[in-house]
Amino acid sequence: MMDQPLAGITIAFMVANGFEETEMTEPQRALLKVGATVRTISPEQGLVNGWHGQGWGHFFPVDKQVNAVLGADFDMLVLPGGERSTVKLTANPHVRRIVGHFLDAGKPIGAINDGVGVLAIAPKLKGRKLAAPEALVEALKAAGATCTDQQVTVDGSLITASTMDALAGFTDEVVKVFCAGAQMRKAA
Repeated sequence: MMDQPLAGITIAFMVANGFEETEMTEPQRALLKVGATVRTISPEQGLVNGWHGQGWGHFFPVDKQVNAVLGADFDMLVLPGGERSTVKLTANPHVRRIVGHFLDAGKPIGAINDGVGVLAIAPKLKGRKLAAPEALVEALKAAGATCTDQQVTVDGSLITASTMDALAGFTDEVVKVFCAGAQMRKAA
């Protein structure tokens, strides 16, 4: 069981069309290796289209639509970036409800690049430290957050990364923090 510390843990990857493909697939691959069950949730129905490099990427199956799930259905949440995706996600009341649940419950969240902007729900970020792209700093400050100048910031169970360049470090921290959180849940 030591090599599968996330066995029995369900992690939601919340994306919409235009999400940054590698910002989903790299953390997903790493979390699957340590035993997690991963689910893709989206406002899209059936398939969601990634963005890869300078153009559209692959299609990925959507396990559940955001209007059909609760934050309580998942143990952890990952928010990949991609400007097109995050614009759609931030406008969706079901996304705000799910993210709000995770923030209120102190459940682990990983957000990278534009995905950090999905967290900008005032006043739920009050006192939280985040790494974020420069374009999102004002919105996050307005929601109560403090933005750091680090590429990856860990604030309790909240892991954020400011750019895709930090993807490897972000993925490592997500695995480490999510595994620690799972151990604490299993011990409780």
